[in-house]
Amino acid sequence: MGVAGDTFRFCPAKELERQAAGQEWLIDSLWGKSAVGLIGGQPKCCKSWLGLDMAISVASATPCMGRFQVKSPGPVLVFLAEDGCAAVRKRIEAICGHRGLDINLLELYVITEQAIRLDLAGDQQRLEATLKVLRPKLLVLDPLVRLHCGDENSAADISLLLGFLRQLQRTYDTAIVLVHHASKKHRAQPGQALRGSSDLHAFGDSNAYLARKDDRIFLTLEHRAARPLDPFDVQLISNADGSATHLEVVAANQISATPSLLSDRLLPLLISAGEPLTRTSIREKLGINNQKLGDTLTELENRGAIIRSTKGWSVAVHPICSENTENECR
Repeated sequence: MGVAGDTFRFCPAKELERQAAGQEWLIDSLWGKSAVGLIGGQPKCCKSWLGLDMAISVASATPCMGRFQVKSPGPVLVFLAEDGCAAVRKRIEAICGHRGLDINLLELYVITEQAIRLDLAGDQQRLEATLKVLRPKLLVLDPLVRLHCGDENSAADISLLLGFLRQLQRTYDTAIVLVHHASKKHRAQPGQALRGSSDLHAFGDSNAYLARKDDRIFLTLEHRAARPLDPFDVQLISNADGSATHLEVVAANQISATPSLLSDRLLPLLISAGEPLTRTSIREKLGINNQKLGDTLTELENRGAIIRSTKGWSVAVHPICSENTENECR
């Protein structure tokens, strides 16, 4: 492949390896196999609980949050910079207690250093050496702000850090999850609310965003190579004595392994409303991001299924119904 000397390696296009058909999953529908990305959200949205739930799931081959099957189980390495070792063990034991797992049999490894700075050459070398020994299926780093000394708003600083992590992912074929904070400002897409450089949003092959509204926590997924599930609720649950704390999907039976068509939810909503609905109202009622809604509205308008007026969106006089919404449109 290529020629010797000072050139970059290259090869004819016909010799490139083929990509497997469809998305390969580390955790079905939740996180891609060997995918890098972020769990983002405001404080107290259970970001660390989700990252640890994913880690224990992959290490034990048990469903994440009791719902999402692990497709590629194996060793997992985690670093929780804001929690002491005793607190980390307590969380792990809580999730294991809920699932009936023996912590002594768990292929989960915890970095016990007080601090790691992945923009420093020495710490980069030590992390890479650790991955070379463990060969983990998943690396969870929580939170990003404690992993570097640079300016998170600087594209130059962040791109160097993300480039190092991408290199690790490709070298060791490991999925990487970064836990990161989001601002409180509303954005059309959850990824745009991530604190710091926009490179962070662009970086992810798989991303998960948690948002709290009153007592509800919403989880929104994003994948580079697959269509995401519609947003859904999760909740942190404990026994009456406070033990076995874990994340759980609310109304898990409503989540399909194949995401439902947004148009199949939007048309009945407009029909039942009996009056035009604004884009903002539709987005809030369906719990979806603005871009996904915009694409669906445009598609249905072009098909003649819906119309737009100064008051908002409504169903056309003779809507074009999908198979799943035929009964509701009659």
